[in-house]
Amino acid sequence: MIPSPADLAYFVETARTGNISRAAERIGISQPSLSLALRRLEDAAGETLLLRSRKGVTLTRAGEALLAGARGLQQEWEKLRSAAHSARDEIGGGYTLGCHPSVALHALPRILPGLLAAHPALDLRLEHGLSRHVAEGVVSMTIDVGIVVNPMQHPDLVIHNLCRDEVTLWTGPKNKNKDILICDPELMQSQYLLRELKKAGREYSRIVTSNSLENIAAQAAAGCGTGVLPAQVARRAPGKLTRVKGAPVFHDDHCLIYRVENKNVRSVQALARAVREFYEAA
Repeated sequence: MIPSPADLAYFVETARTGNISRAAERIGISQPSLSLALRRLEDAAGETLLLRSRKGVTLTRAGEALLAGARGLQQEWEKLRSAAHSARDEIGGGYTLGCHPSVALHALPRILPGLLAAHPALDLRLEHGLSRHVAEGVVSMTIDVGIVVNPMQHPDLVIHNLCRDEVTLWTGPKNKNKDILICDPELMQSQYLLRELKKAGREYSRIVTSNSLENIAAQAAAGCGTGVLPAQVARRAPGKLTRVKGAPVFHDDHCLIYRVENKNVRSVQALARAVREFYEAA
């Protein structure tokens, strides 16, 4: 068992004064509480540290050895505590922002330049993947802040709604392959729309798959087929895309997420504020 910093401090003060009653008075706790703390420290060390008598206390050899190192431990603890406070109170250090590649292309070029210019001590790592993988990374603490779509509620997460988007079918003006559907089958949005199309009797004879929404948009704009796309991606396509009339729609909620215990960490606050300001202005 690792002793607490408080128990070490109590031991150092007791050794300095040579008297438990006087040490308890100087520390500001009761004598029984101090005696209990000293017993905890002896249990953790597995040695008798103090010899008690009517005249006060004296250190055993084990106690002298612990006292010699305890002051150094206290100094190291203060350094660690100071570093922890700095991580909470200063905007700087290494942090990871995660989001889907398409969200990154849409949002990050407008978020990051001002953020990084305003906070030169902030070292940012970007990680991209499906929203569910980003959310898992935030929960498991490998990602600090995530921009995700349709996150599940989780007791460890703070979730802020950013905007709503629509995923549906889009086609180009010269679509020569109206029987071909282009989509990312890994996305739950694609899976939902495929089920709805089947229910409506509007199945496609061929399905071309891609894990890049930007590629799907480009192929749809080039006339390769009909693409399953979020509106935000379709509107950025390198050619004019229009929604397919009467096609089913899946609503996406874009959200900002981070862990509850990080809500007062200033670097996380700065990241979250920059993301929310972009979406509020969009």
